[in-house]
Parts: sequence; structure tokens; C-alpha cells
Amino acid sequence: MAAVMIGVDPHKSSHTAVVVGAAEEQLGKLRVRASAEQAQQLLAWAAAWPERTWAVEGARGLGHLLAQQLIAAGERVLDVQPKLGARVRLLASGGTNKNDPNDARSVAIAALRSAACPEVQPDGQAAVLKVWSKRHRDLGRLRTQAACRLHAVLCELVPGGVRKEITAAHAARILEAVQPAGAADAARWELAGDFLEDLRRIDAQMAQTKKKLAAAVKASGSTLTEVFGVGPVIAAITLAEVQDVSRFPGRDHFAAYDGTAPIEVSSGKRKVHRLSRRGNRRLNHAVHMAAITQIRHRHSEGRAYYDKKLAEGKTPKEALRALKRRISDALYRHLRADARRAAATAAAQLAGPGGQPGNDSVASAAGLRPADRLFGKATPGPELTLRPGPAAQPKKRSSRASEKMSRTP
Repeated sequence: MAAVMIGVDPHKSSHTAVVVGAAEEQLGKLRVRASAEQAQQLLAWAAAWPERTWAVEGARGLGHLLAQQLIAAGERVLDVQPKLGARVRLLASGGTNKNDPNDARSVAIAALRSAACPEVQPDGQAAVLKVWSKRHRDLGRLRTQAACRLHAVLCELVPGGVRKEITAAHAARILEAVQPAGAADAARWELAGDFLEDLRRIDAQMAQTKKKLAAAVKASGSTLTEVFGVGPVIAAITLAEVQDVSRFPGRDHFAAYDGTAPIEVSSGKRKVHRLSRRGNRRLNHAVHMAAITQIRHRHSEGRAYYDKKLAEGKTPKEALRALKRRISDALYRHLRADARRAAATAAAQLAGPGGQPGNDSVASAAGLRPADRLFGKATPGPELTLRPGPAAQPKKRSSRASEKMSRTP
């Protein structure tokens, strides 16, 4: 039977799957409720097409759980960005309504046509870093919100308020010195105390999250923190977003991915490059924070490079963009070096003690995915048994090994 592509349009309450052949003709469709049996139902329905590949829209987002369940069942799953499916639907001939079956069919066709759909891999250490980096980002937003509310209340209690960035200790000293003049001021003073408690609680949670991020980055064995301005938080964001550096052939591709490479907007003889708004914005923000840190420290090489660009006639923003590209190249070098070192370590373990191959205790290192070779294996979770694999067969000793053992006294 010919190979098919199964496009999946995932939602919170349901998933719609459409089978498309090599000629982009629709062969079948199914809608299942999001439940504990969702993967079993899809696999039972897809059994009619043994040669199949799944294309899940947003496999890193809403379709993450379903994609991981399919991978655990031994299926091949591709991650299709929503914009690719939208382009297929937009350019389709005739009127194509916006509904779940048409979206799933567009996802399948996008996976057939485009080579930019990466294969989804099982969650590893990069997923751990992504979880805690997202937690840190969410806490940072909550802290900013609490600090802004505290600033607003203090402006009504203290003339001029607090001009600079506020801390919990500074706010506590201000509130101790405030004497409410009436019922309204007393209410504001009490509200400011509540905001102060929120700020202290969020600061404590952020400190705990930073410790978890530092431990996760250390466990990954990455050397990104050797770059000036790159701490555990920025390193965790970089590792979580990049995952496998081998998918970038060179530093220019990596710079295009993190948005530090300018894009060309030329026409005819006019050659112009402008600031790129594309790429991974979280990774771009991480590079930006590293650049700001280098600029603030006058003894750093990044500040010297920034001043050099200003002396050449660049504007501050242009000099900052040049520094961000320089940091992007440094991150890429460290990621590549870490990957080579992890591969060499895995090869040395595979060779065994004394360089002799055949050590069964480490032979499984050869089967590690690139992300696992870089980050290490994640903590194993409960095994999914949607499609049990064949039972492992015990390895037979070679005739030479048996003969050698028989001669051993």
C-alpha cells in the first residue's frame, strides 16, 4: 500500500485527522474527543494505512501531548507550523471553508510539500529546561505587574513616589515611614502592604526557579555560561529553543533563526538590508539581554566592541545589533563544541575500557538522539504501551569470544 500523510488539527477538546495520499487526494477523516483513549482511537483507525506519517499542527504547543503519545507508540510525527497550513488553505483553488477537516487536510498537504517540517523527537533534557525557563518568564511578568501596582499606590501615599526600580526591602522602609492621614490613606497603605507581600512571594519563587534552572543547565554539561552575560536563565532559554544545534549548517543559519541576521529588501540595483523581525523571538530576547549585560560592564569585550562600532559612526541601535550578532556567533560556537564533545564522549563510552569495542553496558549510547547526546537522558517517565515493541533478544556471543572464554583457565 502506498505511503500516506495524516494531518492532525489539534484542539483542547477534540482532534481532527485527515489522510492524504501522494497525489494530495483525501482518503479518509476522523474526529476524536481529547481523552485518555485519543491515541488508541487514532491508531486503530490509521491501521488501514501501514505506511503512514503523522503531521501534527503545533506539535510544540497544543498538539504536544498527542504528538508525544504517537511517538511513544512508534509512529513518525512531523511538526507543522500553523502558518504553513494557512498558506495551503489560502492558495487552494476554489472556496475552502475554515473548519477542522480542511485545516487538517491543509496540514497534511503542507507536510507533503514542505521540507521545513522537522520530525518530532521524544521529550528530553531540553524539555525540562523549557518548562523551568517558561516558569521563570511567567514569574517575571507577574513581578513586573506587582511592582507597577505598588508604584501606583505609593504615588498616592508619598509625594513623587519611587523614581527607580523598586525592591521589596525599599518598599518596606517607605511604608514604615508613612503615617496614613485618613481612612482613604489607611486603605491605600493596607493595599500597598498586600502588593509588597505579593512582591516578596514572587521574588522567593523566582529564586527557587533560578536554582532549578542552574541545576538543569549544569546537568546538561553546556558551556554557554562561559560567554560573558550568559547566566543560567539565558543558557536555559537558548538550550530549550535550539534543542539540536546540528540542524543549523552554519552560524548564518543560526543567526537567521535567532533574528540577529539582517534581512535583504533589495530591488534591482538597490541593495538594502534592514532589521529582522523574524526568527525565534524568545531566543532573540535572550541574546538581547546578554548584549545589554555586556554593555553595562565597561570592562567586558562586548562593551569594547560596542564602543568601537560607535567610533566608526554607527548609531547606538546599530552598534547594539552588531553586538547581538557577535554574541549569536559565540553561542553557536559553544553549542557546536558542546555537541562535538558529547559525541566524542559517547563514542569513547561505546569503545569501552581500553578502547575495545563491544561493551554491552554502554552500547546503548550509539542509539541516543542528538538532543540526548547533548543534554543527557531525561528522567524516565511511565512507559506508554500503545504499541509495544518487539521483545529484546539476548545478544549471542561471537564464536571467537566463546572460543577465547573456553581457553581461559
